[in-house]
Parts: sequence; structure tokens; C-alpha cells
Amino acid sequence: MSSFDSSYLLELARKRSTEGRSELAAAVSDLFDGEGAVLTDRERALMYEILHGVVRDAEMAVRKLVSTRLADRNDTPPDLINLLANDKIEVAFPILSESAVLQDEQLIDVIRQRTLEHQMAVAIRQTVSEDVSEAIVEQGNERVIRTLLQNDNANISEKTMEFLVEQSERVDSFQEPVLNRRELKPDMAKRMFLWVSAALRKHIIDHCGLEKSEVDELMEKAALESLTVEEESADSKSEELAQTLQSEGAVDPALMIRALRDGEVRLFVDLLAAATGIRHDLIMRFVLEPSGESLAVACKSLDMSEEQFKNVFMLCRKARPIRMDRFKEDAEGALTLFRNTDLAAAAEVVDRWKRDSGYLAALRDLNMI
Repeated sequence: MSSFDSSYLLELARKRSTEGRSELAAAVSDLFDGEGAVLTDRERALMYEILHGVVRDAEMAVRKLVSTRLADRNDTPPDLINLLANDKIEVAFPILSESAVLQDEQLIDVIRQRTLEHQMAVAIRQTVSEDVSEAIVEQGNERVIRTLLQNDNANISEKTMEFLVEQSERVDSFQEPVLNRRELKPDMAKRMFLWVSAALRKHIIDHCGLEKSEVDELMEKAALESLTVEEESADSKSEELAQTLQSEGAVDPALMIRALRDGEVRLFVDLLAAATGIRHDLIMRFVLEPSGESLAVACKSLDMSEEQFKNVFMLCRKARPIRMDRFKEDAEGALTLFRNTDLAAAAEVVDRWKRDSGYLAALRDLNMI
């Protein structure tokens, strides 16, 4: 239909069948293609009124056609747009992802009441307000939240960013998109530094305004604050035993693995500290570290076999209160570092750890961050 014919439209409107309503909806939506200034305000208003009255009962293909026609228009009645936005996702998608007529209140209602696909359509809009972003995050779907984070046109409040930073410790797929957000503040990036991978730590240093010396200090402070095993005195039985065994040449990987299997984390820390000469707080940091990078270097310096390191890594992971579903990925990363670091380089890093507190700087020299 290329011109406005009110008689023809009214005749279609009298038809009560589904076919008649679909034909009417298709005819009316077709008028919007290239109509420019042809339609008067009255004619346009009449077409919108007709659409609103029949589109609900039109077949799917017609509803999709109407939605596509109206998605980029700014003069569509809000009630009609809201009706389409709450339709099945095949119909709603163009409206949710493009229509500027939808208000935040309507978008938030869709987010809370409709499907994940509806949430995803909202998350990719050209403009997403802070309130809408907060509503998406509140629903808690990781895939939708990640899509929102990757949308540069989305606005995210400081409160919501604070929440997402904390969630990124548990949800690894949030880490990189969170770090790329313009709303991320340096103090947020500092917190993330403690649990992200080596590659992302480098991103923080390069892009979040933190000095390398500041990061080193942060890691050293974390090594002391994150201990979950109560520190014992220098003359503790565990440390005395480790020192005695080391002096007798009895400390070896098999003994360390046995200590871990028996649940003696403190004894393992003391044995590894005695064997490497690294202070206890750093060894405990290695045990708690998400990636296992430092543990790999320390074990390599003792010339452990790959199989022995695998056992140490696995048992140390079990001692940490973190997600186990990342074990395979983290294990592969730690094993790759273990294989690619030669004995001499590992020994050099360990020597630096024994001399000073340059925990992170020593890793940096291995091109790990």
C-alpha cells in the first residue's frame, strides 16, 4: 500500500478474523516506509490508533514487521511501543534495542518481568541509563551483565561499579570488561589487583594510573593481611620441625605433598620456607594467590617435577576458600609458567625474594605482568 486510503483501512478494520487484522496491521505499517511529509498529523494518529487496536491479535510475522517499522521512530505513541516491547522477543527485540520512545520505567519493568533475551536486548541499547544498568545487574545474569559491561554507551553508577568490582573476584568473566570501564576508579582497580590474572594486572598498571612501586607495596601489604592461617611464633613446633628436617636434608617435594594431603598447611608453608629461604608470609601469599604463578616459580627453584608441582598446586587450591570451577584454567596457566621457567631463572627470582620485599617486581622481570 503506497498511499493513505482511509476507506480501505476502515474496511479492513471491520474484519474480525485474524487474517483481516494481520492484513490491516501490515498495510498500516507499510505506510511508514518513506512516508516523509505525505501523512498529515491526523492520518498518522489514525494509523497508530489502528495499529494499537489490532497488533496484539496479528500473527507473529506481522507483529515483527510492525516492530521493525516503528523501532527507529520518535513519534510513536508510548502505549503502542510498550505493547511491542513486552511481546515475545522476536517482536520486542527491535523496540528494546533501538526505540528512543521507551522510558527508563518501562525498560526496568521489562527487565524485571520478561525473559533473559529481553534483558539482553536492553543491555545493547545505544543509551543505557544508570538506573537501567542497575536493574540489569540486580537480575544477576552473568551473560547479560557482561554484555552490559561491554557496551560503551551504557552508564553505570559508582554504587553499581563497586558491586561489580566485588563480584569480579567470583565471576572471572567480569574482570576484563570491568577493567575497561571508564567508571572504574583507581581505588577499585587496586582491590581487583589482588585477584585478577597476570595479564590483567599488567592492564591495571598500564591503564589505571597506578605506579609500579605503589602496586608492589599493595601486594606486600596484601601478603600480610590475607593470611587465613594464624601466625605462630618463631619457635613453634612446626617451624622447628621444618628447620630440623632441612638441616638433615630430609625436606623434599614428597614430604611437602604429604603435609598438604594431611591438611597440615602450616607445616607445608614452613617446609617450603625452610627449603627456599623465603619468609613465611610470602609463602602463605603464594598458597593463597589465585593464579599459582609465584608458587610455580618457588617450586621450580627446588627442581620439582611437573607431576609433583601439579599435586602441590591442586592441594593448595583445596586449602583456599575460592571457587573450584576455575581449577582447570588456573592449573593450565600455572603449569605453562612452570614449564617455561628454567631452573636458573626461578632460582634468581627466589634469591630476590629472600633479599627484599620486591614480590611483584621479581615476577615482573619474568615478563609475567
